[in-house]
Amino acid sequence: MIVMGEVGETGWRVAMNMGEMMNRPISRRGMLRLGAASATALGLTPFIGAADAPADLPAKARAALDSACAYFRSVGTHGGYLWSYSEDLRSRRGETKATETQIWVQPPGTPAIGMVFLRAFQVTGEAAHLEAARAAADALAYGQLESGGWNYMIDFDAAADKQLRRRNADQLSPAHRKKLRNVTTFDDNTTQSAIQLLLAVDQVKPADKDIARGERISGALKYALDGMLKAQYPNGAFPQAYMGAERNPADYPAKAATIPKDWHELPHVKEYWFHYTLNDNTHVDCLRLFLEAHRKLGEERFLSAARRAGDFLLLAKLPAPHPAWAQQYTPDMKPAWARKFEPPAACSHESSGAVRGLVDLYLQTGDEKYLEPIPAALDWLDQVKLKDGKWARFYELGTNRPLYMTRDYRVVYTDDDLPTHYGFQNTWSIAGARGYYESVKSTGRAGWLEKHPPNGPTPEERARRSVKVATRAVEAISALDEKGRWLSAEGISCKLFVENAGVLCEYLEGAGK
Repeated sequence: MIVMGEVGETGWRVAMNMGEMMNRPISRRGMLRLGAASATALGLTPFIGAADAPADLPAKARAALDSACAYFRSVGTHGGYLWSYSEDLRSRRGETKATETQIWVQPPGTPAIGMVFLRAFQVTGEAAHLEAARAAADALAYGQLESGGWNYMIDFDAAADKQLRRRNADQLSPAHRKKLRNVTTFDDNTTQSAIQLLLAVDQVKPADKDIARGERISGALKYALDGMLKAQYPNGAFPQAYMGAERNPADYPAKAATIPKDWHELPHVKEYWFHYTLNDNTHVDCLRLFLEAHRKLGEERFLSAARRAGDFLLLAKLPAPHPAWAQQYTPDMKPAWARKFEPPAACSHESSGAVRGLVDLYLQTGDEKYLEPIPAALDWLDQVKLKDGKWARFYELGTNRPLYMTRDYRVVYTDDDLPTHYGFQNTWSIAGARGYYESVKSTGRAGWLEKHPPNGPTPEERARRSVKVATRAVEAISALDEKGRWLSAEGISCKLFVENAGVLCEYLEGAGK
């Protein structure tokens, strides 16, 4: 089963666990902007429980899904997508303002939309949805960098594009190559989500005549996975960015993390993106992708890479009094500065992600060592929880005091002058990470895998989820306008399309088509 992922703090992430996203509410801004196809006009009056759902709800959910996917295909550029569009399509945005020739890779851009199309195909069997998913994958193949992965954006205007693309890199002079950027980024699940779409699409072999496109997608997938293996440091860590350079293993020893004597005096490093990076779950996203590649392709090299990533997490766990993880580390395994508002610290968000990644690795390998650091990390998270039930992002090394920034980027212990562009406090699904670990421990690995097969939910689980989201499916149908759009305050939102189309797929998978 193709699954969509959870909402991250800095963007929508394509991940392997559908359940967490499906427990999130649909955007109420989108739900309140009902189009002509209102609930009453559709005969979808509110109902109390799933047992009261109208008998024709599956048919209407299917029609709404097909309509929404058809409209979204119409706003694409060469098969790819941005983050949002104005209703008249004149204003376009990714993370920043975009042109008509640009698409976004960073979720909720092209990979996230492509995964929705592919899941819609698997639910409905509608060939147009598969065609849209393959077109999205082909757009990514077109924009693949010579270093193996992707940066945040692809421009189909060759004159405006300033990045070194794999498709024509060998045709350029050395002088021209030097002028172009070749930075694969793992930040915000960008390259990982692109590979995930390629991997998922490549698993489907349609009986059509477009052999060349299939070969482009397969070639881009292999090149990207090979690039990720090269990007992984010899000790199992990942950088935020990779430019294709060879590494000397002696420069990246496998050693345990230590605490710098005075983190305040550590220098700010301009090229922090080459540090070992857990920030925004970059490392865990890479680990999970290798696990998925191993499941789908069966190649041992991907499981080996995932193990190395897990072994790095074991080394990167900080010593007492904070048995947790930092956002980034220097080559000598000390917590380090990244951006000017990201100090060396023990970090709640990244620690929660590390717990989940280690549990995932244990489930696939059966190796108990990956569970060993988790109880202490969860206890630490309990100890540093704030009174309002949230966590600070950063905790001071040596003291565990919450750390914050002022708007002029001074480190303080108070939260009354925070910058607004960054999350310094949140819940970060930390309770869910504990629940995940404890459920796996109590059920046992074999029992958990029986209930949660790696290749997708059991029919019983799909039926349960379908019942759970039936009311939300009605809301999604009701919010679709006569053109097949879900509109939000920002206009046509990729995030809202991913949410609502995901709800309809979730409903249809267990309720019939």
